Amino acid sequence: MGAEVSIRGRRGRGRRRAVMSEINVTPMVDVMLVLLIIFMVAAPLLTVGVPIDLPETQAKSMEQDREPLTISVNDKGQVFLQNTEIKLDEIVPKLKAIAKNGVDERIYVRGDRKVDYGTVMRVMGRLSAAGYRRVALVTEIEQGS
Repeated sequence: MGAEVSIRGRRGRGRRRAVMSEINVTPMVDVMLVLLIIFMVAAPLLTVGVPIDLPETQAKSMEQDREPLTISVNDKGQVFLQNTEIKLDEIVPKLKAIAKNGVDERIYVRGDRKVDYGTVMRVMGRLSAAGYRRVALVTEIEQGS
């Protein structure tokens, strides 16, 4: 036992441990990879809440500076303003209440690929009759030729 004490004593007297000045990046890389995976999984879930199978066209995407008002018509013919179901007769009064730019507000109409053409046209007719002129149809970009 006495020999162990003297060996430890010699080792501890002459040298001091140098202060470690390097940053251990392994835990930081692990955290970043976990965050990357979380955001990759969550990003597709951040789209508009009404599930619609949009038709495809070759038109270019429009630039937008803020989120427009969106009216969606699903395959059952139900009409939604943003994510809330609404009756066809209530579209114009609700739009007038929430439109910040009045009739100059940009409104996007999303119609499911399987929805009756007349249903989408009734929605657009109501918007046109109310004086909204900046109405656009939303489609997917066409894949292939």
